Amino acid sequence: MVRVKSAVASRKRRKRLFKRAKGFFGDRKNHLRLTKDAVMKALAYNYEHRKQKKRNFRRLWIIRIGIAARINGMSYSKLMHGLKKAGCDIDRKMLADLAVKDLKAFSEIAGAAKQALAA
Repeated sequence: MVRVKSAVASRKRRKRLFKRAKGFFGDRKNHLRLTKDAVMKALAYNYEHRKQKKRNFRRLWIIRIGIAARINGMSYSKLMHGLKKAGCDIDRKMLADLAVKDLKAFSEIAGAAKQALAA
């Protein structure tokens, strides 16, 4: 039976690991055991933070909409309820963009929500 050497495969594995650890500080970038732990932790954080980013943006949009709603004399929840009653299907991202960039257009939308609540 022929002897099999695993040098090429293990070198490839290490190179891939060290490539992912590029930019890490200290021994975390060039010591195999520490690098392996650091890369695994980084990948775990990367996965979790991709999920958290969506939550954080939604929170930011709600805060911006809430402030603009207060300027127009209503609460965030009343505004969203009024928009739902009015059949206005603008998502929070677009509402927040309007609240920041075009307060006049947001005021018109808030007026439509007020009318829907009054009716």
